[in-house]
Amino acid sequence: MSAIDDLPPLSTVVREFGLAPKKSLGQNFLFDLNLTAKIARAAGDLTDCDVLEIGPGPGGLTRALLSAGAKRVVAIERDTRCIAALEQVAARYPGRLTIIEADAMNFDPRDHFEAPPKIVANLPYNIGTELLVGWLTTEWPPWWQSLTLMFQREVAERIVARSGSKAYGRLSVLAGWRAEATLLFDIPPEAFTPPPKVTSSVISLVPRPEPGDVRLRALERITAAAFGQRRKMLRRSLAPLGGLDLLARADIEQTKRAEDIDIDGFLALARALEP
Repeated sequence: MSAIDDLPPLSTVVREFGLAPKKSLGQNFLFDLNLTAKIARAAGDLTDCDVLEIGPGPGGLTRALLSAGAKRVVAIERDTRCIAALEQVAARYPGRLTIIEADAMNFDPRDHFEAPPKIVANLPYNIGTELLVGWLTTEWPPWWQSLTLMFQREVAERIVARSGSKAYGRLSVLAGWRAEATLLFDIPPEAFTPPPKVTSSVISLVPRPEPGDVRLRALERITAAAFGQRRKMLRRSLAPLGGLDLLARADIEQTKRAEDIDIDGFLALARALEP
């Protein structure tokens, strides 16, 4: 019996179903159910809430979400080997776990929810950033309530970074434009099987109800040019997009560099580029 329910410990589940982690799928299993419960709690009150989970693997976080009171969890898993283990969890929590065997990169889960779900996931490292960008660039307000996600520490720091930080970049601007991003806590490599070479971090993103009104394409062009040559002054890095004239219209000093410009400044530049 485990610490959160009467199902077997995850190490037993993995052994029983032959679920050796696959490097090709970015799998690093988190066996400590106390930690998975901590991640579930970080998502806030799950009572009467639907949850989307990406890459549940053997079901450690899935069990924590259901134990924490989630009304229903929709779990998207690409690895066929994990389905039987997840079905064991579904039997323990009748009617509350929907298992979808699919590649999250090519699957739209929105039809499976009547109300915006919370997305809670220990994302595979190899697809985490791409999934996040997709969720942040959807229609707004978004189809999800909040994001509670695990990334490599370095990526997490980039997501939550503010201007003036070395970690501040294109991903920081996108996340800060659309959401309030907070780094919650770290998880050491030794908590995983196999241990990754990096520390992991759990972050929270809560959507801003009214983010600045700019064209996404314009913001992407501005941040790509500015951070593509981040050591140069903006008058040089933004020269292909209008340089001094663009900076003047946005009321930005020409001697500033990309990391000096806060999110409002980048939004002003985007509006100046594409009104």
